[in-house]
Parts: sequence; C-alpha cells; structure tokens
Amino acid sequence: MKKLALNLLLLVAIAGLAYISVRSILDPIEFSEERSSREKAIIARLIDIRTAQIEYRNNTQDRSYTDNFDSLITFIKTAQMPIILKVGELNDDQLERGLTEQKVLDMIAKAQKTNKWDEVDKEGLREFRRDTSWIALIDTIYGKNFCADSLRYVPFGNGVEFELATRCDTTKSGTAQWLFEARTPYETYLTGINDQEMRNLISAQKKLGRYCGLKVGDVEQPNNNAGNWE
Repeated sequence: MKKLALNLLLLVAIAGLAYISVRSILDPIEFSEERSSREKAIIARLIDIRTAQIEYRNNTQDRSYTDNFDSLITFIKTAQMPIILKVGELNDDQLERGLTEQKVLDMIAKAQKTNKWDEVDKEGLREFRRDTSWIALIDTIYGKNFCADSLRYVPFGNGVEFELATRCDTTKSGTAQWLFEARTPYETYLTGINDQEMRNLISAQKKLGRYCGLKVGDVEQPNNNAGNWE
C-alpha cells in the first residue's frame, strides 16, 4: 500500500514537473503573440495621433503641437484643407520671361473686366485656371469612417488615455522648435496576460535604458516624430 502511495506521489510530481516545463516554454510564446497583436492596434493609433499632430502644427500660426486631446480632436473634426484644381501650365519660355501663376491669374482677371484678351491669347493662356475648393481634413487623412473621439484611448487599455506632452525648445538660431510625445506604458495594455512575463519585459527594457511601453515622438530630444518601434 505504501509503495502504491509513493508511486502515485511520484507520478503527481512527474506530471507537475512536466507541466511546469511545458508552461516555461509556452508562457513566453503566448505572451509574445498576444503582446504583438495588441501592439499592432496601439501602433496604428499612435500613428493616427502623429498624423493629427502634424496637421495641427501645419495649421497653427506658431507652428506648435498640442498637449490636449480635446483641442486635437476638435481640430480633426472641424479643420478643412484646400484642394486646388489646376488647368493649364506655364512653359519654360514663359517662366524664363518672368511669368508666374499669380501674374497670369491677374492678367486673366483684368481681361475679364475689360474684355480685352489680346495679351492672354498671345501667351495661349485663355484656359488657364486655378480653382480652390475646401474639403474636410478628417475625410482626407483618415477616411469617412474614422472615429476621431477614439484617438485619445489606448486599445486594450480599458478606457485609459494616452499620455500626451509637448515642449518648446529654442534653437541656436533663436527659432522655436516644438516637440511632442504620445505614449503608454506596458502596464496599461499588457496587465492580466501574464504578469510575470510583463515584469520580465519591463526589467529587460530598463536594463537597455528604453521606455517601457510604446511611444511616438520625444519631448527630451528631436527624433523627427519617430515611434520607438521604428
């Protein structure tokens, strides 16, 4: 009877060791696969934020970014961008003689008022046109089904928002240089998958001196708005 009990204990111990051995192999693999899946969605969102910040900067007088998602989302929802329809082009000879698009447009406007087209016809530019129309920026850079309100939230983050920051440096020439950063730590979107594997990842990143999470841009030093996955 004692021998049977010992054999059963031995089998349980062997099974336990086998399970631990298998899990030691599978846990990192499963964690890595789930991390990769989640980070694809987060990277896509960070790229959307970067696109929004660049457009915001291009449309502000002081060429600044914003550290406020309300301002960024309102801009994305309401901003419009010009689309210029071009008909006709200036040839090399005309350009060498100092003609510009604005000069031609002024010439045509004058001809329309006076009904004297000799100068315009001499250049062969009666059909020359530059018409401007305006379209919603959100439709142009994201598409009609884009939800701007989701821009602030970290995928798989249970409602947690990205950290958004800006800073203005002064270059040696005295001009303002704006920097921005959007980021989210591992704890926001990896907690609950395998916390030990997450701690291992954080420890490894800290040893390498890297940010423990995903981010785009950098407020400490210019990096051309790159993401830390690029």
